[in-house]
Amino acid sequence: MIINKVEICGVNTSKLPNLTEKKKQELFEKIQKGDRLAREEFIYGNLRLVLSVLQKFNNRGECADDLFQIGCIGLIKALDNFDTSHGVKFSTYAVPMIIGEIRRYLRDNNSLRVSRSLRDVAYKALAVKERLISENGKEPSNVEIAKELKLNVEEVDMALDAIMDPVSLNEPVYHDGGDAVYVMDQVRDEKNTDEKWTDNISISEAIKRLPHREQNIIKLRFFNGKTQMEIADEIGISQAQVSRLEKNAISHMKKYL
Repeated sequence: MIINKVEICGVNTSKLPNLTEKKKQELFEKIQKGDRLAREEFIYGNLRLVLSVLQKFNNRGECADDLFQIGCIGLIKALDNFDTSHGVKFSTYAVPMIIGEIRRYLRDNNSLRVSRSLRDVAYKALAVKERLISENGKEPSNVEIAKELKLNVEEVDMALDAIMDPVSLNEPVYHDGGDAVYVMDQVRDEKNTDEKWTDNISISEAIKRLPHREQNIIKLRFFNGKTQMEIADEIGISQAQVSRLEKNAISHMKKYL
């Protein structure tokens, strides 16, 4: 995928404008009053956000033009749902929306399909295999794996064979009543991911909105790894007070996030 080409979907990316925060605010106020020209200018002025997100999906073998269009849909959805009263920059809100839209597109348009039930068996089998290797120090047979899963060995054989072919990193591993877990979630670099990037932005914004003392407690507790007792000694209050302030801070952060 050629991300750094000058023209994508007929848009000359080298000439895209950079809107100031003040200009964005002015345009957003006009948009809220139904000004369509202001809306178009706002979207066009934020296309660089879409381009920045596309860099994270490089080397996926996808057409840059297609991903750009999908990213623009995410940008528009972000604009339609943005609330200035939260005091968050538009870019902070929009980037995760754009990433999510592209990810859904990649997931839904994956051409390598294995039935969900068969795939679930395969990944459960792999999880059991890893556990047994850890426990016994040797690789288990499919018979042993089948016994752990209470399945016929033929079912395990078939499921594992089904995923021997290349599988997209956007393939869901399993569903457990909530969001799906994808293959990329199992094999990726945990230190440098777009989830970490966007989560860190959101968490940082949430911490900034806390009172100074609660900011300090959260940083000491979760970034420096200190116990409540150690924090109490350091800042000169009781452990019970630290516990109460920590709970209040987390509650406020959850509401913000």
